[in-house]
Amino acid sequence: MITLKEALKLDKGELKELKKDLKKKIEEKKELNAYISLDESWDGVPIAIKDNIQVDGWSVTCASKILQGYVAPYNATVIEKLKEANLAPFGRTNMDEFAMGSSTETSYYGKTLNPKDFSRVPGGSSGGSAAAIAAKIAIVALGSDTGGSIRQPAAFCGIVGMKPTYGRVSRYGLAAYGSSLDQIGPMTQNVEDAALLYDIISGYDPKDSTSANVKKELVSQNLNPKRKFKIGVVPNYIKDASKDIQKAYDKAIDALKEAGHEIKEVSLMDAKYDIAAYYITAMAEASTNLSRYDGVRYGFRAEAKNLKEMYQKTRSEGFGEEVKRRILLGTFVLSSGYYDAYYIKAQKVRSLIKDEYKKVFESVDLILSPVAPTVAFEFGSKKSPLEMYLSDVYTIGVNLAGLPAISLPVDENSEGLPVGLQLIANHFDEQTLFDGALSLERTLNR
Repeated sequence: MITLKEALKLDKGELKELKKDLKKKIEEKKELNAYISLDESWDGVPIAIKDNIQVDGWSVTCASKILQGYVAPYNATVIEKLKEANLAPFGRTNMDEFAMGSSTETSYYGKTLNPKDFSRVPGGSSGGSAAAIAAKIAIVALGSDTGGSIRQPAAFCGIVGMKPTYGRVSRYGLAAYGSSLDQIGPMTQNVEDAALLYDIISGYDPKDSTSANVKKELVSQNLNPKRKFKIGVVPNYIKDASKDIQKAYDKAIDALKEAGHEIKEVSLMDAKYDIAAYYITAMAEASTNLSRYDGVRYGFRAEAKNLKEMYQKTRSEGFGEEVKRRILLGTFVLSSGYYDAYYIKAQKVRSLIKDEYKKVFESVDLILSPVAPTVAFEFGSKKSPLEMYLSDVYTIGVNLAGLPAISLPVDENSEGLPVGLQLIANHFDEQTLFDGALSLERTLNR
């Protein structure tokens, strides 16, 4: 598949042929269920868009029944930025319903398959975007990352996925899940394309109250894989990962040493605290954000005898089981008598996690970490919601702290399944993040 860097050099005629070829390949691989729908009406380099980002005139449903029939009346800020850079939204990619999941199994449109092994999940919630790139039916894609939803599917499918610093990319036009956690980011074939796409979509936006008004520098124009960094490794994290992950971790450390980087052991608190703080925070915010889907203003509406019954039936029939579970849990932790015991305590733990990362970054430039405890798991293998939640153990701390991170493929296991690891950088230090990732990518590909 042509890269974004190459595609940006094509003329109108060549782009027309590219779209035609892309559409043909998508049809040939429709069993993957990576795309929900296609749209060829936009001019520019075709880019896949996760189904929770507003595109004017598109049906945008967050892969949920409750938003069936809703048509976006405006463009998200990232879509406007894509258009300015001659990139064209080309298709909606499948996802876990309302981005709540780690496997793209909860979609109203059915599950997406992992192109590397159809019996395994592509990860989630941006599984459709990751699968499309891995299957070479997308050049690049946009995903969103609330607790690892870009990085984990990237690792499972063997592509690059990057979560920017919270506030670096506008959330205006992104369907809210956890407002203090959500961040749109690039999913690409390689690190250089990720830097290019990041440059296009990042920047201050007055329409987003959480957007960071900091100086923007184009990282793709200043990429320097020859820079040397002090990189932290986390022995107390890796001991709980599978042998496949541990082997890839050792391989990455050797590659970083070969590239001239200094490796330093660091320690982070037990990730069980990340899990607890994250799921309380995310579910509380989700219960508030999803209260707007009531059958009155937009989307699906159940037939009922009165207003109260309409609310109840619409939400009962419109939301899937996982979404309902998170709304209920979120409502519980925000309820009178439990707010202090759960939500406030989670925010205190979140502050501790932020402080811990801040302290670690006083002694290192980057942190090397697993993305997931295992390679892509089989469909239906997680027997309980808690098992599924624990698969996010290595990614959610980054969201709680608002840090930038990038997942890239490092190895394959004996079954040919990709193993991805992530590099984590300090706030607003995306240049270091991309330089380190490019150094690792090029050393591994020698």
